Order: sequence, then C-alpha cells, then structure tokens
Amino acid sequence: MKVYVNVENSKWNKYKINFEKIAQAAVGAVYKDSEVSITLVDDKQIHRINKQYRGIDKPTNVLSFELGDDILLGDIFISLDTVVREAKAAHISVEEHIAHMVVHGMLHLQGYDHIKDKDAKIMEDKEVRILKKLGYKNPYADEEIICNDKSCCPGRFITKLQSVKIQENSFMWYLTTALLGVVTSFGFAPFRLWVLSLFGIGAMYWLITKQNHKVNFFKAWLRSSVFGAFYGIAMFWWVLNSIYVIPELTAQFAIWTIPALVGIGLLCGMILSLPFAVIRYIQRKPPYRAILFATIWTLVLWGREWFLTGFPWNPISNIMMNFSMVINSISLWGSLGLSFIIIGLIAVFVELCRNKRCKSCWFVFALYVFLFLIGCSYGYHNMKLSDRENIDNSPIVRIVQPAESAVYKSFNNGQDAQNVAMQKIRDLFVLATNDKSVTPDIIVFPETSYPYAIRDKSFPLSRVLNTNVIMGGIYHNDGKFYNSMVLADKTGQIKHLYSKSHLVPFGEYGPFGGLVPSPGMLSKGNGAEVFAINTDYGDFIVAPAICYEIIFSDSLVPQNTMPNAIINITNDTWFGFTPGVYQHLDMVRRYAIESGVPVIRANYSGISAFVMPDGNIESALPIGQSGSIDGFVWGAHNTPYRALGRNLWMVFILMFSIILSISISVFQKKD
Repeated sequence: MKVYVNVENSKWNKYKINFEKIAQAAVGAVYKDSEVSITLVDDKQIHRINKQYRGIDKPTNVLSFELGDDILLGDIFISLDTVVREAKAAHISVEEHIAHMVVHGMLHLQGYDHIKDKDAKIMEDKEVRILKKLGYKNPYADEEIICNDKSCCPGRFITKLQSVKIQENSFMWYLTTALLGVVTSFGFAPFRLWVLSLFGIGAMYWLITKQNHKVNFFKAWLRSSVFGAFYGIAMFWWVLNSIYVIPELTAQFAIWTIPALVGIGLLCGMILSLPFAVIRYIQRKPPYRAILFATIWTLVLWGREWFLTGFPWNPISNIMMNFSMVINSISLWGSLGLSFIIIGLIAVFVELCRNKRCKSCWFVFALYVFLFLIGCSYGYHNMKLSDRENIDNSPIVRIVQPAESAVYKSFNNGQDAQNVAMQKIRDLFVLATNDKSVTPDIIVFPETSYPYAIRDKSFPLSRVLNTNVIMGGIYHNDGKFYNSMVLADKTGQIKHLYSKSHLVPFGEYGPFGGLVPSPGMLSKGNGAEVFAINTDYGDFIVAPAICYEIIFSDSLVPQNTMPNAIINITNDTWFGFTPGVYQHLDMVRRYAIESGVPVIRANYSGISAFVMPDGNIESALPIGQSGSIDGFVWGAHNTPYRALGRNLWMVFILMFSIILSISISVFQKKD
C-alpha cells in the first residue's frame, strides 16, 4: 500500500511518525495495493475544509474523504492543533493520539462509521486491536469518544441536521439556549413540572460540552449567558408586578419596567450561566466536567446568599418539593447538598447518554445515586422526627389574613387618613374575633398590617383582644423608620420589638447609594434573635422573620437555641396571583425542613399557613381570601444541616468534589 504524506504546516516536522506503518496496520488485505493521501494541517485549514464540505463551521481532529475506489482509497486530513489539545486533555502523548487519528481515518475510508451505537462498537473494537498491535494502549480506556460530533464521517444527513441545530454562536444557538432557559423555570411552583427543569439543564449541558474547540472565558460566558438571562427573567419577572399595584407607584416607576427586565436578564445572564461558562472554558473529559459543573452550580447558589445583599431564590432543590422523602434530605445537607446531587446526576447522565461505555462516568453516577438514596433515607427519618405530635402543651395560634387591596392598605382612597386607620383596626378586630368558639393564646397579624407608626410601648389592640398579639408595623425611632414586628401582651404593652435586618433592595431601600429610586427608605435591624411569649402552657419560644428574610439559610435561628416555631409575617399583596407568591411559600417550606423548626406564616393577601418541620402544610388560607385560621405547631428539632451550617456544608461539598476527582484519576490508571 502506498501512503502519500503532505505536510502543510511546518509544526508537524517536530513529530517523527511512521504514517505508512500505521496505515498499513489499519488496512485490510483487500486494500493492500491501494493508495491513500494523508494531509497534515492546522485548525485554520481543517476548519475551512470542514465548513466547505461538511457544512460544519468549526475545526475537528480528523476528516476522511472516501473515494469509493479500491485503488484510490481516499484522503485523510489531520489537524495538529486539535490533536495536541486533545492529547493534553487526555494525558497521552501527541504521537499516540496521531496514531489513533490515522487508524480512525483509515477505517472510515474502508466504510466503517460510528453513527449508530452498534456500528460504533464494531469500529472502536477494531481500532483497539490495531493500536494494540502497534504498541499503543486502548484509546477508549479514558472514555473519550473520538470525533463525537460525527463531523469526520462523510456525507451524513443527520450530521448536517445536528450542526444546524447546535452550531455555536449562531442565531439558532441563542434561540435554543433562550428556550431552554425558559423551559427550566417551569420546574418551580406553581407549575412544578420538574421534568422540564431536568431536561432544560441537561440539554444546555449537552450543547455546551459538545463544543470541542477552545474559546476564551469571555466568549464562553457570552455564549452561555442567554440561557441564564431567560432562565432568570422567566423566574423573576413577577417582581415587576409590584409597580402596577398602586396608581401612584405606577405613575412614578412604570418607566423602569423595560430597564428592570433588561437588568434582570443581564444580572441573571452573568450569574446563572457561570457553571456552563466554566465547563466550556475549562475543557475537561467526562466525568470531571460533570463534577466541576455540579460544584460550580452549587458555589453560585451559595454566593447568591450575599451578592447585592443576596437573593438565593429557587434553588434547584425546590423542584423536588412534591417528593417528601427527597426534599426532606435537605435536613441533612441543605439545599446546597441536594442541588449538588441533582445537578451532578443531570450532568453525568448526559455524559452516559453520549458514551454509555464510560466506566468512570458509571462510577460517578453510582456514587451520586448512592448519595441521593442516603438523603432520602435521612429525609424519611426527618419526617418521623417532625411528626412527633405533642399538642397538649402547644398554645392555640390564630393567623389573620386581611386580603385587602394594596390601594386600600396604603390609604390611597381619598378618605381622611385617621378615619381609614381606625376602620382598618376595626376590620382587623372583626377578623380576629369572628370565631368565638376558640380562645387563641396568640394572634398573629401580617407584615405592616398596623396602620399607625409605632413610637412607644403602648399597643391598645392587644388589650382589646385580651391575648398576646404579634403584628407587623412601621417603627419610628430617632428619625429612622424600620419594618418591624411587635409582641404585645393582653395588658396592651409591647414586650418585644424586632426590626427586619435583611431589607429588600429596590423596594425597601435604594441600592447603589440611592442611584436607583425606591418606594421605601428603611433602616435595618440587628439580626437574628429569639423571644418568649408567655402563655397558659408556659413560654412559647419563637424566632421572628419578616418577609423574605426566611429565604436565607442560617439567617433566623441563632446558634445554640431551640425555638418552638418561627413566626414569619409577610405581605405578598404586591405580587397578586403571580408565581412569586407560590414560590415564596416553597422557600418557607424549605427553611422549615432545613432548620427542623415549624413556621407560623401570616401573609397579608395569602398564602398564610402552618408549615411543619417536614415542609408539610398543615393548614392554609388561599390567596385573596380574607379570614383567619387556628392551629398548633409541633415537632421542632435540630437537624444536621442547622448544626453544621451552610458555610461548612459548602466546604464539605468542595472537599467531596476534589476527593472524587482524585479517586477517578486513580481508578482510570488502574483500569
């Protein structure tokens, strides 16, 4: 057999390869008198050829052009740039990888392909046997499929179709990633289509990891950002509903709607796309990139606790809220841990779909499944702990839900403010006393439901109701205003006052030094605390939380304390019937499970609820329904997650990822 070698790039001269020997070893007896041309090029040249003849706008490692003649077998083009890059990633010599490319290309010229799994197995087995005769090890021992984008295979319609759909940096690329971002958001409340979230993330991971040419980090980030932007907009658009609730606010802030949507998209594009950008830039072989992807995703979730005062809304763990044992695993390792496992399973599943013979991928997949089962087992244990009912010593709690319109609530109805305030007090009194068959030990009113500014220790409403009252209002002190919760006893005296410490940017204060306007300019309180409510059953210890403070892990229950309940007062009137209201309740359920503490939640417009330590909703009032509900809470207990804390669990996840990656390296060397 004659082998003609054409060197079109001088960089090839440093490698002494016996191309004729390798090609002879790869050819069958029927082709012993044939001729083949091997052209040695760089990425620029093979990119041009690949685009011209295959319609694929990117470089590849090897291209084979079969001529269909027993004598003139065909042409093979090999790019040194791609081969060197792949050899480095696979930790093998360049010479060894070049030999594999020659064998791979020669088999293509003889009619072998790897479009179908069964054909790929035949072709790969033959490659392994040929390379073994030449003294090279199994190139698939490290589970990397050569030419996994099929671009080296001649004239395949399916190849062209795939390249059109997923061609990076094209219009179709950005349209597809945008749609996947939107699809991923449907796993959360109220839709709970968790399969769509798994699909959206998995498909985006497949698209990103399918690209094998090197790009800088900025380009990797840019090409991932559309997914993050549309994922974020689809999840958070409802926050802008607040602009249109009150006419005065609409007149002042409506102009910010489009800039705010753009801002949400830009911010989420920067943050939520980071895991994809990292694995696109740091090109690693499976399963390392699956582990890296899950780790970066978890780091991003952890970082969202603080960035711009923090907004860790909708961790991916929340898509499991309807699966009790699964979601209760967060009592062991928190939303961080469950999110790490879910994302890891998605990524390694995609790797297995790409190459089911990847032994190390199966190892990682089995380990993630093992962790998932451990979590479910502990989740079942947490459900049992939460169900230890002891209501004999539990006070009766009444939650009042006014469900008035935001316009009426803010006095904007043309009436005298003093008369409106008095009418509000009467309305709240009626709602709190319309069930006279039960005498509650504690009545809980929502956030900012008290129509007067709180200035002193007097609180007449609790004296009239003749019981302990917890109520939200605006506290004024030393010229500052605070969003506060008061505890007043039956004598009409305020016994405790807690002020919100985690304020909402753009709503309760203007970030960036007031550059962006805000409807409220409030001061923040001192942070987490607990206080006792004196009842006929003894002291009832509670941890206070106002509004979205409850979405932050480790934010409410001070160390070495064991409250009987968390009392969360909030006001979701601003968000109407949008998904945000349902997602906010899921964040409350998440906190109850992580902390092992039940939550008594009073929401101005709904959903008000008694949430147990296993996340179960014992009873609730729906959105828009005024009234009250009575209930008990029980089952408070410590959890491993609360004992160790969010930051320590993040350290554990990082350590696990490093140890797992090292273990895979050892496993592959032994294999």
